[in-house]
Amino acid sequence: MNIIIMSIIAGVAGMGLGGLLTAVFGNKSDKMIGIFLSFSGGVMISIAFAELIPEAIELSNVVITVIGLFAGAVLVSALHYIMDLLSRSGGKSKMHETFAEYFHSGDVISRKSNMLRSGLIMLFAIGLHNVPEGLAMGAAGNYDAGLGLTLAIIIGLHNIPEGMAVSAPLILGGLSKLKSVMITMIVGATTVLGAVTGVILGSISEIAVALSFGAAAGAMLYVVLGEIIPQSIAMSKDRIPTVFAFLGLVIGLVFTKILQ
Repeated sequence: MNIIIMSIIAGVAGMGLGGLLTAVFGNKSDKMIGIFLSFSGGVMISIAFAELIPEAIELSNVVITVIGLFAGAVLVSALHYIMDLLSRSGGKSKMHETFAEYFHSGDVISRKSNMLRSGLIMLFAIGLHNVPEGLAMGAAGNYDAGLGLTLAIIIGLHNIPEGMAVSAPLILGGLSKLKSVMITMIVGATTVLGAVTGVILGSISEIAVALSFGAAAGAMLYVVLGEIIPQSIAMSKDRIPTVFAFLGLVIGLVFTKILQ
């Protein structure tokens, strides 16, 4: 399957499915979304350490891989810093009580205009998250179709709870369910942008592929270890997200070996 088509399915369909679930079954709690995100985060950790990093080392060396890891982490950190500057936090990252706050939406109250604003800012924030995921998919699919398919499936699963987190405030903000789902699907298209970039970089040389793998792994690990899991624990007030992250890691390892 063409890697661009896979990125469309993983990004657009994955996000859209999350939005559809919220539209059909109603708004899910932050705790439930946190559990889903932690589980998918654990799967992404397994992909980073079982696939992306080993492949990067094999194509180049440890030094190149580490450079890629740092590049990916620094890029995501810089993007989040910009989002913090644009939000009410003024550039200061903090733990939040809800996923609306987590995605830089400011103080959310019951007024529809504020709920709609929350959803729109979530769209932008999650759109930025999807770019490095698409980068990994594009570089991997250009190098190994099987690895690209594995990443597409896992990233698609990861996008479902993100779609739920985006569509809920849009619907509560007064937007129709159909429009909310459609907008959620559109933001998933940023995955395709990342995939196209990954394909271009992956066509240059094996070193470029290794750097792309390293950067994608670094970006994923930064988001999962630095944000998703700690934030989920803070919002749920218990260790359940950690358990599901561990479960996702184990299932991710088994899943990657099955598809090899």
